[in-house]
Amino acid sequence: MKAANKNLILVGLFAIAMAYLESAVVVYLRAMYGIEDLLIDINLALDIYTFIEIGREAATIVMLVIIGLIAANNWQKKIGYFFFAFGIWDIFYYIWLFIFIQWPKSLFEWDILFLIPFPWWGPVIAPVMISILLIAIGYLLNSEVKFKVTSLDWIVFGLSIIVLLYTFVEDSILVIISGTGNIIEIRPTSYNWFLFLIAYAALTLTTIKVFYHSGKKLI
Repeated sequence: MKAANKNLILVGLFAIAMAYLESAVVVYLRAMYGIEDLLIDINLALDIYTFIEIGREAATIVMLVIIGLIAANNWQKKIGYFFFAFGIWDIFYYIWLFIFIQWPKSLFEWDILFLIPFPWWGPVIAPVMISILLIAIGYLLNSEVKFKVTSLDWIVFGLSIIVLLYTFVEDSILVIISGTGNIIEIRPTSYNWFLFLIAYAALTLTTIKVFYHSGKKLI
């Protein structure tokens, strides 16, 4: 077995185990706060556990970054392993939650994704779609595939990522800009699928373009 493939398997197993731990914590939090319906029952007001939870979220990202850093010896592969681990972790987080508490019942159920620096809301399927793309990119960055990224590609990548992230925090940003309402009281009622799908398609098509070189398909 090639070293790269072995590392991908090990990083994937790490991400699956990490997802188990994270989903277990969420099960405990839901039980502690009596959360059955996330939109109705969740209370985002600051309490003694809020900063612990924010710290846990930050620690999760740090752990995923570190596994990428130690799994490879060059920056291309380090980033690839981070993407791969992030995607596996995110998808298995929902798989474990479904095994533990049969949630989400639908991929279109709302979830609160992060609290840093303010609440991120989105339907479960949105981060899952992003994670699938991250897994593919992470794998390709650790393969022997040659690729070339142009300045235009970088611009599309950057703008697409910004727009994708914006769809999760749109309501919070609008409240901040307008100066009305309270961020912790925001509950989503609709998701900006138009922006999401445009950005996702741009990111996907540019990824295919980047890994398509010398007139032959490399993915």
